[in-house]
Amino acid sequence: MQYRMKTHQLSEEKIRQLLERSQTGSLATLNSDGTPYVTPIHFVYYKNAIFAHGLPKGKKLDNIARDSRIGFSVYEMDKLLLDPDGNPCDTNTKYESVIISGTARLVDDINEKGNILKKIAEKYTPHSASKELPVNMVKGTAVIQIDITEITGKYYS
Repeated sequence: MQYRMKTHQLSEEKIRQLLERSQTGSLATLNSDGTPYVTPIHFVYYKNAIFAHGLPKGKKLDNIARDSRIGFSVYEMDKLLLDPDGNPCDTNTKYESVIISGTARLVDDINEKGNILKKIAEKYTPHSASKELPVNMVKGTAVIQIDITEITGKYYS
């Protein structure tokens, strides 16, 4: 384990807070040739899992159907920490990040999908989250559940 990972680990509480407040994350799936495919996504952290939604067809869904292994990351940069002497090699960054390994699957149960879509609405459009979701929209939306097998968080300040 690298030095900073040993000395600058985020606590479980700080990891949870970062996942709850971050607006976007990067989801890495595997293409059929084994190369990574990284997609920026909106997500919600709920019940110790990551959930995302989108169109019911596409490359990331094809990749998940073929190989459920994923990587997911969230990164929040606060500011640059400039070297007092102006040395660009000694510039650093104040940040927090989370890296997740896990497996992904589509949520099929209509009630569970509706519940997750409601959580996503609460996060991104709280002003309209109390409105009823149309059943055809819930049915026609893909909901991805990422089950976490490993999670680490790191910071520097």
